[in-house]
This record gives sequence, C-alpha cells and structure tokens, in this order.
Amino acid sequence: MKILVINCGSSSIKYQLFDMERTAALASGLVERIGEAEGRITHHRLTGAHPRTVTLDAPIADHHAGLTRMADLIMDPEVGVIAAPVELAAIGHRVVHGGERFSASTIIDDEVIDAIQALSPFAPLHNPPNLAGIRVARKLFPRAVQVAVFDTAYHQTLPAAAYRYAIPTEFYEEHGIRVYGFHGTSHHYVARLAARHLDIPFNHFNAITLHLGNGASMAAVENGRSVDTSMGFTPLAGLIMGTRSGDLDPAVVYFMGTRLGFSFEEIDRILNKESGLLGLCGVNDLRDIERRREAGDAAATLALDMYAYRIKKYIGAYIAALGRVDALVFTAGVGENSLLVRELVCTGLDLLGVTLDAEKNATAARGQLSEIQAADSRVKVLVAPTNEELEIANQTLAVVRKT
Repeated sequence: MKILVINCGSSSIKYQLFDMERTAALASGLVERIGEAEGRITHHRLTGAHPRTVTLDAPIADHHAGLTRMADLIMDPEVGVIAAPVELAAIGHRVVHGGERFSASTIIDDEVIDAIQALSPFAPLHNPPNLAGIRVARKLFPRAVQVAVFDTAYHQTLPAAAYRYAIPTEFYEEHGIRVYGFHGTSHHYVARLAARHLDIPFNHFNAITLHLGNGASMAAVENGRSVDTSMGFTPLAGLIMGTRSGDLDPAVVYFMGTRLGFSFEEIDRILNKESGLLGLCGVNDLRDIERRREAGDAAATLALDMYAYRIKKYIGAYIAALGRVDALVFTAGVGENSLLVRELVCTGLDLLGVTLDAEKNATAARGQLSEIQAADSRVKVLVAPTNEELEIANQTLAVVRKT
C-alpha cells in the first residue's frame, strides 16, 4: 500500500511517498516559491540501487501547477516511484486547524472541505493553502482515498480547565475562542516513540514533549493523551520562537494600539514576524545566535537565556500538572540539534528529578533516539527525531483500514 503525504503552505508544497508495507519512504520533495517569478522543485527518489535528486527551476503559477509537476515527477520513468495514479491507495493531507469539529483524522468529502473552509479564519495563513492542495489532489488522483490529518486533533483531549480562557463565556460558546494547540502530529509521534523505547504502555505514559524549531511548542502528555499545551488560540502563544513573541501581557497590544498608534494589522505582523529571537537580537536562526553568544554578544546571550528560561518555566508547570513524569522528550530542529539549548533548559532542574549527563548530551547521535539523562536522574531525558510525514501516513493508513 502506497500513501502520499502532502503539506501545502502558502507558497510551498512538501511531499513524501511511503510504501506502508515496509514503512519505507520512496520519494520526497519540495515545491518552492509558488506564484513568484522563479519557482523551484527539488525531488528525491529514495529507493532503488541509485537514489537520485533532480532540481527544476521554472515559474510555478499556483498550487495546481505545483502539484501537477509533483505528480509528473513521482511517475517519471527515470526518477519516479510509481507508474500510474492508481498505485496510490491514499493521500494524507496536513491540515493545520480542525477546531473542535475534528478530534481525529478523517476521510475528506465535500462536507469536510466545507468545515475546513469554515475554520479558515482561525488559521488564515494555513487552512486555505491546505484546502488548495486537497482540491487539486482530488482531481489528480481521483481513485485515492483522501484523508485530512489535523495539527490540532491530538490536543482535543485537553480538559476544559486547560483549554478555556478566563474571558466571558460567550466568546467561547459563540466564537470558539479557546486553546487549540498545534504541532499535535509531532507531539503524538515522539510521545509514542519514547513510550515504545522505554517499554511503557502508551496509555500509562506521562511525558513532557518539546517541539523546538523556528516555531516551538510543548505538550503535557498524561496516559498518552495531551492534557495541556503551550500554543493557544493561535500558534503565537507560549514559548519564545524564531519570530513570534510567545506569551505576552494582552495589555501590551492595547498599549501598542492606543498609545503607540499601531494598527491591528501592524501589531499582528510585529508579534508574529518581527519578535521572538529576531526581535531580541536581530536574527532568528539559533545556530547564528549560538555563535554570537560564544563570541560574547550580549544581545544573543540574553535572547538565548530568555528562550531557555521560558521553556524551563513550562517544564515546571507541566511537572506540577502531571505529578509523575516518565520523560522529557526534545524534538524538531532545535530540540534535536542544539546541545546548548538542552543544557540551558535542564540545568537547575535536579530538584524536579531532571539531571542531564553532559557527555551524553554532547554525543547524542543526530537522527537517532538517544537518552541523555544522568544515571541518578529520576526522569528520562530523550532526544527523539520527529517524523510528521510518517505520522500523517500512519494515521492515513489507520483511517483507510477502518473503511
């Protein structure tokens, strides 16, 4: 059974094709700069005696053109991995926002498309391109089962005490303003991976998962279920991120508007695209920030200290909420690759049962699940490679098998 995973952004398309009988990736690729004067497609054939990579530079007018090029490549006689569309059993689509309507992955029909469209105001930068990919894929691969896998679904197990805001009830009941959480596919994947590694049944596994990348979030996992998460109504809340502010006194927005004269659109741009690490020290790539910190740059040092401090505060809160924690699980680009961030985050958590082994932290193999806690640490500390595409494929397969 072959499953294609599609992740459509506003100007890009990521894709990966899996053979689920072997749990093997056959091909992957990225379509970039959709709608710009010059686009690019990078396609990797990952199977066969001679894996190949091809790069094509040409204008890509829209998502239909991008997905058509993708379809041509995965069926190309030289670099493709299937001969015809009929070989695809299903297509799993990443959809960012499922609201309260979707607590699990689901087969896409016209009603589901309408529901995703209705949720677009909650994720205006994400749901519309997700929908564009769905509509095109249904035309290109009409016999494949189309499945929506929602970033928010894993967090639909949050209790009301965790997902409600302390504002008048009608804002929740009439407008759906509540915590939804994001990165759910990644949190779910690494939590299950860690439980399997530690030989703990997932329905008895308690963990704090840390998805740290340019966008970053944490989740408190109790008995395999998400019971709290740092992102909120939008992906702006919670941790300090590459360009996003994270948690902020709401009165700051009022002050920026009434006293400083910024429009709502300007404030939204500042908090989402000009804040976080970028706002603090001028760059948002953590590798650059670490190099500048090493050179004694005060702004970079402060930015990284604030970044780690915010994560540490959430760890303390989630330990209090969970009571028992089997593991901290670091994942995503920063979580998997920055030994300095892991060190800064874990330093001083000994009284909470978290003690890092410096040597294990420094030698953790990239791309592999590693334990980096000290021998006397009561809580395991893991570095786990996330694979959101594989998780989408797995959830798509589960939905197909139920039909």
